[in-house]
Amino acid sequence: MSRWMIIGVLLLAACGGEPTAKLNLGDPAPAFRTQRLGGGDADFPSAAAGKPLVIRFWADWCKYCEPEMKAIDAVYRRHRDKGLEVFAINAGQDRPAVAAFIGKLGVTYPVLLDENSSIAKRYGVVGLPTTYFVDAKGVVRGKVIGEADEAVFERHALELLK
Repeated sequence: MSRWMIIGVLLLAACGGEPTAKLNLGDPAPAFRTQRLGGGDADFPSAAAGKPLVIRFWADWCKYCEPEMKAIDAVYRRHRDKGLEVFAINAGQDRPAVAAFIGKLGVTYPVLLDENSSIAKRYGVVGLPTTYFVDAKGVVRGKVIGEADEAVFERHALELLK
C-alpha cells in the first residue's frame, strides 16, 4: 500500500462520528444528499431514478484516481445513452481543491462533494480509490477497491446494463 493511500485511510478513519459501515454485494446502497461541484443538490437514490450507477470515491492526492477517472469517463461516454450514471464523490476535500483537479481532468460525469467524508463512511470506504456498481434498483452489484483499468469498469458497467 502506498504512503498516500495509508494517509488517506488514516484521514478517513480520523473523521470522527459513527464508525465506517460494512457494505457488501447485495446490500442496498446507502442514501445520501450532498452538493454537486457545479452547484445544486444531488440526492441518491432519486438522482439516479432507476438507472444503473457507478459511485466513485476519490481525492486529488490519490495517485491512481486521475487515470482511473479518465478511464471511467471513457466508459461513461460509451454507455450514458443506455442509462448509465456516474457520481464521482470526492472524499474529504473542499470545493476549490476539487474544482482545480476536475478542471484539469475534464471529465463529463457529475462530481459530488463529501467534505467531511460522511458519505464515504456510510459506504465503508477505507481507502481510495473505491468504486461501487449499483443496479437500477439501488443494490450494490460490484465493488472495486484500489487500482483498476478501463476494461474492469467496462465489464462492471455492462453487467449493470443487462
